[in-house]
Amino acid sequence: MLNAEISTRKDKAISRGVGMQTQIYADRALNSEVWDVEGNRFIDFAAGIAVVNTGHCHPKVMAAIERQMKSFTHTCHQVLPYENYVSLAERLNGAVSGNFEKKTVFVTTGAEAVENAIKVSRAYTGRPAVIAFGGAFHGRTFMGMSLTGKVAPYKQGFGAMMPDVYHVPFPIDIHGVSTKDAMDALNKLFKADLDPGRVAAIIFEPVQGEGGFYPAPAELVREIRALCDEHGIVMVADEIQTGFARTGNLFAMDGYGVAPDITTMAKGLAGGLPLAAVVGKAEIMDAASPGGLGGTYGGNPLGIAAAHAVLDVIEEEKLCARANELGSRLRQRLEAIRATTPEIVDVRGPGFMVAAEFNTADGATPSPEFTQKVRAEALKRNLILLTCGVYGNVIRFLAPITIEDDVFSEALDILEESVAAARGN
Repeated sequence: MLNAEISTRKDKAISRGVGMQTQIYADRALNSEVWDVEGNRFIDFAAGIAVVNTGHCHPKVMAAIERQMKSFTHTCHQVLPYENYVSLAERLNGAVSGNFEKKTVFVTTGAEAVENAIKVSRAYTGRPAVIAFGGAFHGRTFMGMSLTGKVAPYKQGFGAMMPDVYHVPFPIDIHGVSTKDAMDALNKLFKADLDPGRVAAIIFEPVQGEGGFYPAPAELVREIRALCDEHGIVMVADEIQTGFARTGNLFAMDGYGVAPDITTMAKGLAGGLPLAAVVGKAEIMDAASPGGLGGTYGGNPLGIAAAHAVLDVIEEEKLCARANELGSRLRQRLEAIRATTPEIVDVRGPGFMVAAEFNTADGATPSPEFTQKVRAEALKRNLILLTCGVYGNVIRFLAPITIEDDVFSEALDILEESVAAARGN
C-alpha cells in the first residue's frame, strides 16, 4: 500500500475541511519515531500536537489501557460510575495550583473542556460575557471558535459567532504589543463597550499555541488575576497544549505563582486517548445543576486508566526536568543556526514548548513562505515539523519529552540542514 494511493482515496472519502499537514499515512509508532505504510521512518516533532508527551506507545500507558480493556471499556460514568474516575479527579485536584478546594469534571476533547469552563463560569457568576485574546486558539466548536482569536481557517464561512465574546490584543514584544497595551485595551473595552459587571470569565493560554507559541508575560498574568479579583470575574487558564510537563512544569501556571480559578486540560492528559478535564474552585464547579455537565463518553475508562499511567510516568521519569533539559538544548541549537540565518527573528518558549519565528531576510515582514520551505525540507529528510502563528511564520517544536538522546541529536542535525536548504545553501 502506498501513501499516494491512500491520499487519492482520502480525497474522495473525507471532507476537504479536515486539514492535513502531510500525506504520510502512519502504520506504527514507538516513542519519538513513526513508520509509514511504505516502511519509511520519521522522527516525530509534532507528538500529535503535544498529545503524546510521554511518547508513542509508552509501555506503562499501554499496559494500563490493556488492563482496563480486560475489565470494561464503557459504562458511561453518569450511569455506572467507576472508582478510577474519582481517583484521577483527586490527583488532578491536588496537582493544579491554588490553595483552595477543587473539583473536576471529565469530558472528551479540549474544545469540550473550554465549553464547560465557560458554562460553569456563567452559572457561577450569573453573567454572560467572556473575554479572550487575539491569536488565541480554544477549539472548533461554536463557543471555541468564537473565543479563538484567529479567523482563517477557523471562522471562515461558518456564519455568526456566539454573542457576548470580546477580544483584546495579546502582548507580543516582537510585534510591538506590550502588556500595558493589552491592559489598556481591556480598560478601554470596559469604558466603551462592556460593563465589567457583565463579564463571567477571562480566558487565556499561558503560552499561546496555534497563535504562535508566545508566552504570556508574568505581568499580564498578575494583572488579569487582579482584574478578575476586583470585578468578580472567573480567571480561566487554558492549559490544553501547555499541560503535562511540556513547559517544564506539570502545568504552565506553576511557573507564574498565580492560581487560576479554572484550568482546562486535554491533549497530553491521556497519552493519546481522548480525555479532557476541567478543574476549578469547588464552589465554581458546583454551580451547575446535576446533569448540566458531562457527556456519554466523558471520562471514558480507557482514557482514565491511561491518564493515571501518564501522571506516573511524568513523576517517575522526571519529565518536567527532562523538558527543561531538552528545551535548553533545542534553544541553544536554534540560536546557533540563527547566527547565520537572518530569517530567524526569534527563538522562544519555556521548557520543551519551543518555537522559532521567521521573517524575510531583511527582518521586515513575516515570511510564511520561508517557514513552509523549512518544514518541507525537513519532511524530505523525514523530520515532522508543525507550523503555527497568525501569520503562519512560526515553527513549533513538540517532540515527545521521552525522545531518546541519539534521536534528538539526529533531529537537530536534520533541522540545521533543512534551514540551510531553505536558504539555498
